[in-house]
Amino acid sequence: MTQSNSNPRLFVEAGLAQGMELNLAPSQAHYLSHVMRLAMGDGVCLFNGRDGEWSGVIETPGKKKCSVTVEDQVRAQVDEPGPWLAFAPLKKACTDFIVEKATELGASRLSPVFTRNTNSARVNIERMRANAIEASEQCRRLTIPEITGRVTLEELTNGWPKDRRLFVLDESGAGQPIAGALGALRSGSNGLSQDCGFLTGPEGGFGADELDALGKLDFVIGLDLGPRILRAETAALTAMACWQAVIGSDRRP
Repeated sequence: MTQSNSNPRLFVEAGLAQGMELNLAPSQAHYLSHVMRLAMGDGVCLFNGRDGEWSGVIETPGKKKCSVTVEDQVRAQVDEPGPWLAFAPLKKACTDFIVEKATELGASRLSPVFTRNTNSARVNIERMRANAIEASEQCRRLTIPEITGRVTLEELTNGWPKDRRLFVLDESGAGQPIAGALGALRSGSNGLSQDCGFLTGPEGGFGADELDALGKLDFVIGLDLGPRILRAETAALTAMACWQAVIGSDRRP
């Protein structure tokens, strides 16, 4: 089977090896047969975040059941290091948007953080994971971002690795320009590795005491994204896009 970039990509939990046969999940069978209109003998791509990417061929297509035979490895597994993104959950559609686009931009961990002004009472972790998987399938990632459980701001900072820089998106204007901060991280002039994370607040912004407490932590740097007040989802993805431009381009597998 000739590998084609146009073949649908599917994330599977099972291990992948040449010659094995996989029974896909009912939702995946429905997608291949009803949405993509594929039939027996058509090709798919498979990945699981551990064994690289493999070509496969559909053996028994169906509306609810579908089996695929794994053929050849087309890409070896590689590390895909990326920043962590911690964000205050927003309304459902906006949270979905953050998860999808942050996955495309290379986030390796996504954490919903509840701050004082967070106006979303709950977050659906399974929905976040499903959105991250779909985005990874689309953008040809070999890994899926880790989705953590909900945490408070205090729990986030208490558990944060002290050798990983945490950039806080500070809407007050007191932070460093993001280009300079990421440039220093890239050059290693701050003495730390390029591993980092971003923290973005809720629609109402961080409380003054929250920003004060964050500013007292040695591993935290406040960032300024410019003269305009950005929506929470815009700020999160602006930071991710800046990281991709300054640092992420050096990490292409």
